[in-house]
Amino acid sequence: MSNLIEGLLVLDGAFKPDSQAADVGGGSVVAFTERAPDKDTENEDTVAVIPWGPEAVVLVVADGAGGLPAGKRASMTAVSSLVEALSIAMSETVVLRTAILDGIEAANEAVKRLANGSATTLTVVTIEGQVARAYQIGDSEALVVGQRGRIKLQTTAHSPTGFAVEAGFLDERAALHHAERHLVSNFLGTREMSIDIGAPIKLRPMDTVLLASDGLMDNVHLDEIIEHIRKGPADAAVDAVVELARTRMHSNDGNEPSKPDDLSLIVYRKRPITRRKSTSTSKRSGART
Repeated sequence: MSNLIEGLLVLDGAFKPDSQAADVGGGSVVAFTERAPDKDTENEDTVAVIPWGPEAVVLVVADGAGGLPAGKRASMTAVSSLVEALSIAMSETVVLRTAILDGIEAANEAVKRLANGSATTLTVVTIEGQVARAYQIGDSEALVVGQRGRIKLQTTAHSPTGFAVEAGFLDERAALHHAERHLVSNFLGTREMSIDIGAPIKLRPMDTVLLASDGLMDNVHLDEIIEHIRKGPADAAVDAVVELARTRMHSNDGNEPSKPDDLSLIVYRKRPITRRKSTSTSKRSGART
């Protein structure tokens, strides 16, 4: 799979943490994944960064369904199928939005063909120049925040608690402690799979894009995540939220969320615009006009 697209990053993190960084798509990206601290089995998440030309990139987080057979195989199959579909679309100069939708459908069919009852979430964010768009199946989430912490994009988890938060019936913090937080209503690998397509969001220089599995979103409050990722180097932001999530997973004092789970995230930071110095000669002060 690594030979399909130049610069492709796929993180497995099956039994030990995996972290990679790159300059891609007009910005910098750091990706990370590791298995839950209480697991003897492999990490069921798969993470990918897929270049799409010099100023575009596709970011992917897939979380194999816990409690179902072969969750890892499902997430890896989904990502591999999407990468293959995008590689073909790139050679045929297909529009990226069409390529993503076709690729997700192909990934859904590939997971269904496993015929072992497995399924996976899939969250995708495309970045083309200054425009970002999210595609979501399941409860992994995507955020876009500005340097001052303003939320420009927040996807909705496809779950009873996610929809309750969106409708205003449940507070974000209360949702982290809800008994049904673990329930998910939309999976890739099922006949009922549906794709939640977000509106295009215009990025400004130094805006931050985050994709994360529920290993992060179920253990760290949204305001904490935003405060850590909105500024500073992307690698430092990843280190900070990972350490906080790990701490929460290992502690259970009842006051903060604590849900051990596989932990995966991607942080992408849009590169600042570099302006060229003007070569024109300005008029001298006091010169006649």
